[in-house]
Amino acid sequence: MHFLLSLLSLFSFFHGKSPVTWTSESVKINSNEYNLVFTANIEDGWNIYSQYLKNDEGPVRTSITYDSKDGYELIGKNEETGEIKKIMDEMFGMEVIKIKHKGTFTQRIKVSNLSKPISGYIEFMCCNEQQCLPPRQINFTIDLKAAN
Repeated sequence: MHFLLSLLSLFSFFHGKSPVTWTSESVKINSNEYNLVFTANIEDGWNIYSQYLKNDEGPVRTSITYDSKDGYELIGKNEETGEIKKIMDEMFGMEVIKIKHKGTFTQRIKVSNLSKPISGYIEFMCCNEQQCLPPRQINFTIDLKAAN
């Protein structure tokens, strides 16, 4: 039965269903600074991993990659909030930082050209207590003019 459930989970994953859904938005701070906010909504029993893992020998860390930084620059590092726990993970045999239920990733930017949308992709891996699904990339496009 466990094998059948694993197969069904993988089948669902490869056909578009994922235990993690993402949203993205921009929040205007002042005339030329914005926060880019990426939110992961994670189904009960599943988790994703922090951007700030100690090394790459275990799970795939969550990462946000921008297509081009033409028209804006990143200010500081991306902050993550939510139900975040640093634990010893038996599956990977190492200490990891897991995010459960909802994770928010916020990157402050300074904009020099509002007419160019910000695009890129989020890469993440999700696991439960029995299995991990293959890493996945989700594309995003954020139009800063909409935040004005």
